[in-house]
Amino acid sequence: METVLSIFVGISLSAAAGFRVFVPLLVMSIAAHTGHLTLTSGFEWIGTTPALITFSIATLVEILAYYIPFVDNLLDTIATPAAVVAGVILTASTVTGLSPFLSWSLAIIAGGGVAATVQSMTGVTRLASTSTTGGVANPVVSTVELGGATLLSAFAVFLPVVAVIIVGLLLMVGISKLRRKSTAVQ
Repeated sequence: METVLSIFVGISLSAAAGFRVFVPLLVMSIAAHTGHLTLTSGFEWIGTTPALITFSIATLVEILAYYIPFVDNLLDTIATPAAVVAGVILTASTVTGLSPFLSWSLAIIAGGGVAATVQSMTGVTRLASTSTTGGVANPVVSTVELGGATLLSAFAVFLPVVAVIIVGLLLMVGISKLRRKSTAVQ
């Protein structure tokens, strides 16, 4: 059961990285630093004071940058590969009870995949917001994404079963919307 919960934590934090790259890393760092989350061997550095300070600064910069019109769209191009890397790290650092091969395979496929999917959905949403409102509504989108990253990260650490259900619903809705848009284009 511990292994399943650790997978839920990792995948949920990875999904949160699709909203904001550094928020789930900061939440993970705080949780590990305070003893609420045990990290797998080799990832203990995430819970150190220097990592906590670094993730705090990076999170603040990321949040502020997403409130600057058109910079937010530029950040989405950088955030996509960064979210995938963060998703892999977030999952790899939490999964326990599996062989290294299975842990890393899960981290790459599920962690990176979920982060990329959520990031793609947020990028499409921001692009739609920019094209329909000239960027005026983008701060609202940024606030919703920040809230999503924060809440999903907190749920991942403290209520991982709830978090993974939210991730599943989020993916179902997002994939459904992306499919409708792709069929409308054809």
